[in-house]
Amino acid sequence: MNSLKQVAWIALASVSFLPGNLAIAQEPESTSNPDAEAELIANTQQLTFEGLRSGEGYFSADATKMVFQSERDPANPFYQIFLMDLSNGDIEKVSTGQGKTTCAWIHPDGEQILFSGTHHDPTSVEQQNNLLKLRQEGKQPRYSWDYDPEFDIYIRQPGGELKRITKARGYDAEASFSPDGKQIVFASNRSAYDHALSEREQELLRTDKSYFIDLYIMNSDGSNLRRLTDVAGYDGGPFFSADGKRICWRRFAEDGATAEIYTMKTDGSDVRRLTNLGAMSWAPYFHPSGDYLVFTTNKHGFANFELYCVRADGNGDPVRVTYTDGFDGLPVFLPNGNEISWTSTRTPEKRSQIFRGQWNDSEMRKRLGLIDQPSSGQEENAADRQAALAARENATAEFSPADIARHIDYLTRPELEGRLTGTEGERRATAYVAAYLQALGFEPAGENGTYFDSFEFPAGCSIADKSTLKIGDTELVLNKDWRPMAFSADIKIEPAEVMFAGYGIQVEGNDKISPYDSYVHLNVAGRWVLVFRDLPQDITPERRQQLARFSSPRRKATLARDLGAKGIIFVSGPNSKVRNELLRFDNAASSSGISIAAISMTNQMAGKLFGSDDGTLKEQQSALDDGSLAMGYLMSGAKVAADIAIERRTGIGRNVVARLPATPGKHTYPMVMLGAHIDHLGRGGGSNSLAVDEERDQIHQGADDNASGVAAILEIAEFIADQKQSGKLTAKRDLMVAAWSGEELGLFGSQAFLESFDKLFPDAPQAVVDPEAERMAKAHGMSPQAAPLSPAIAAYLNLDMVGRLRESLVIQGIGSSPGFEGLVKRRNVPVRLPLTLDRTSTSLPTDASAFAARDVPILSGFTGAHEDYHTPRDTKEKINYEGNSQIAHLFALLTRGFLADSNVPEFKLDEGEQKKETPRVRLTAYLGTIPDYAAGRIKGVKLSGVTRTAPADQAGIQGGDVIISLAGKKIEDIQDYTYAIEALKIGEAVEIEVMRGKKKLKLKIVPGSRE
Repeated sequence: MNSLKQVAWIALASVSFLPGNLAIAQEPESTSNPDAEAELIANTQQLTFEGLRSGEGYFSADATKMVFQSERDPANPFYQIFLMDLSNGDIEKVSTGQGKTTCAWIHPDGEQILFSGTHHDPTSVEQQNNLLKLRQEGKQPRYSWDYDPEFDIYIRQPGGELKRITKARGYDAEASFSPDGKQIVFASNRSAYDHALSEREQELLRTDKSYFIDLYIMNSDGSNLRRLTDVAGYDGGPFFSADGKRICWRRFAEDGATAEIYTMKTDGSDVRRLTNLGAMSWAPYFHPSGDYLVFTTNKHGFANFELYCVRADGNGDPVRVTYTDGFDGLPVFLPNGNEISWTSTRTPEKRSQIFRGQWNDSEMRKRLGLIDQPSSGQEENAADRQAALAARENATAEFSPADIARHIDYLTRPELEGRLTGTEGERRATAYVAAYLQALGFEPAGENGTYFDSFEFPAGCSIADKSTLKIGDTELVLNKDWRPMAFSADIKIEPAEVMFAGYGIQVEGNDKISPYDSYVHLNVAGRWVLVFRDLPQDITPERRQQLARFSSPRRKATLARDLGAKGIIFVSGPNSKVRNELLRFDNAASSSGISIAAISMTNQMAGKLFGSDDGTLKEQQSALDDGSLAMGYLMSGAKVAADIAIERRTGIGRNVVARLPATPGKHTYPMVMLGAHIDHLGRGGGSNSLAVDEERDQIHQGADDNASGVAAILEIAEFIADQKQSGKLTAKRDLMVAAWSGEELGLFGSQAFLESFDKLFPDAPQAVVDPEAERMAKAHGMSPQAAPLSPAIAAYLNLDMVGRLRESLVIQGIGSSPGFEGLVKRRNVPVRLPLTLDRTSTSLPTDASAFAARDVPILSGFTGAHEDYHTPRDTKEKINYEGNSQIAHLFALLTRGFLADSNVPEFKLDEGEQKKETPRVRLTAYLGTIPDYAAGRIKGVKLSGVTRTAPADQAGIQGGDVIISLAGKKIEDIQDYTYAIEALKIGEAVEIEVMRGKKKLKLKIVPGSRE
């Protein structure tokens, strides 16, 4: 093959990074084999079509967008950067259209776009015109990537503005963001331009600029620049692993003739060479699991670039992926790991375009020799697997406190850092559970033949530094004078007028409730609305309860939006007794928001909005605090301008799902499911932590919540597996065991599993959906109710917080099927646990409620809340291991019964459960009491404890007390208690009556503020 033919192939392939001096004398070999390729990639789809060539497609964290480079402008023969919305096919140009560009990447927030360009170069247009002229004359030069020293890194901001990140002389390109968006890794030959070169170096720079290229890493704003490699020859094309701990790249031999695949830690240490093919192997990319990489190589001939995979530990030989003649390269896995995308010349015109296909992760694992390892995603998972196998080796088939202790000990280790969803700790914990179940003989029941079921979840949000607010000419200080709400829109508002709308509440009246309307005759369209937060301060408790449901910030903001406002400003007011004038920004909030600006402002700054005729903030609040209504008005003070940007993130978590079939090689339905959530709070950074100030940022081990539940399901799985193997159990249906993640964030893992149930188990029997109900739902713009899963799942058993057995075990869900009460009592005969049977089924704050909502009978074990709940004090030393083991024993007998019984329990909520309504309240007052849900059927609310330094603690209330009255309201159950708290006023002392043993105590408590 002559060199011109080789170069032609490179040009067709739109390879951006190959040095121009490559010349590998290899004759092409045709190895096209569509059937072989289909074993790994199915349903191949072309994504780009326009232009002379397109390539290098990279996806957003939620896989809804793809950024790529393409030559499609007749006036510019160089690549430009484009963004494609995969939900509707829309394409927008990201770069300026001038000069050269390359190597784009999408920030984890889905908005910022990273790329390299030369549009700032004064000669860029001249270079374009020169190349166009040569093309017209038929004199187009040999294709060669020139490593233009004008290439610099840019970030396209959400508003479209380009921010230049690098300015050093030299080629700065091939950049990508870290998974958290805080760092950028890139390739550069800047070192060749910052000092005097020897004669040899000068000649090298003239003939091969790539020789000087090394890898660098910096913060995403360009600060803290560090050099990672310093080896003769080209190091380039770096990408981070999904956990952000390693970088993969390609390293060329010093003569540029061959290249191999490498990885290293992000500090440049632990360099590992993964390939030794003696060919041009390049463009590596990590699978999201971290277990292996995909890359491009021309080992079958220079003109025949193909995709290969190689293990991340470098063991074994690389495995071929594609079998199509021509160019297949620049591969990437989509974030879920189940799809792959790459650039190919397999088009009819033989021009490079971007393709996507379904990826067979399970088959690749087999070929790489990874089949005996769970798809872990971390190099440390070898240790997790070893720990699981050691625990299995030492376990017994009997119910043993020691077995429970081994599991809890591992799950609460410091290196797992609280098992927060989507983190390395979660992945290590799930790897441990998967390995243990595999050792018991359970089969994988997750995606693509693995033990894992991944899902997306809202991973929180943060305020972008560029967010600004101005009152007139005064710029306010973020987080001191003002703060956006997490549900605010990303929006820029030019100076606009402000309307005062009192408490911003609108309530229609009825026979029992007087109307309340802060917007009477008020036109807020196109303006800001200033409102007080919460409720009028001096209204009666009864009136507080009537208005409380309409007082949440989000509800007020939604009302302002519906009335046409551009934005809403919340102010506490001088009469308020809240702890903080600015409302808290919920970093753990989901990605959803409303379409107007929503901000909180201090009293002092809000005062600047009042003109001389408006009165003062205190006067206005005082006039409204008795519940009176007053007309709103246009404020005569300064106008308000804003530029608000909220960076919203999504993450990927994973469940463990494993199956023990009743008959080998066959699925038998309806199956029995057993589950417990494995995630916890990490270091408590989200809003669910109840840690006191001195415990902030400490690891929340979650020994009771819910390492205890996971330990129990592993004990049960071991018991059932042993029963089957010994012939003591003839199961009539399969057993599915699941360790859910995302529970603490809102049941994300179990909900995602149920939503994708039909795809995971296509052979499962399905319920008949009522077509009339479906039609009516569609006619009213509603989503039809999810189909029942009771034909596929006979029963679901859940264990959540079963490590603190004291007075009794609470078993919830008794009301989900007739006969459950007698069944539980019968199975408890050999165990003799003290029980509290709770009929609640559909409103439980645990994964079981997701199953009850799909008409699956449930039973859920729980030993009650305690003062260590959701704090770093929930440690393994406080677990009742004997009790934990007994609970596992009882639920194992229940599980065994469901597997062996010919009859399937009927899902039928009892009358009390059907009529039960979960209170939807807006609680602003805070007492710091922890109800004991294991208290049984006593009248009142028994407490398992109180939070230290909270109002209840200061009032002398203790764990074990039973609250029977609050602020004159009789308390018989948790709903009475919740509604009574709703009526309290912050800072106003009220009487609380408690029973302490047989003694009735009357105490004074001063409610605090939740914010």
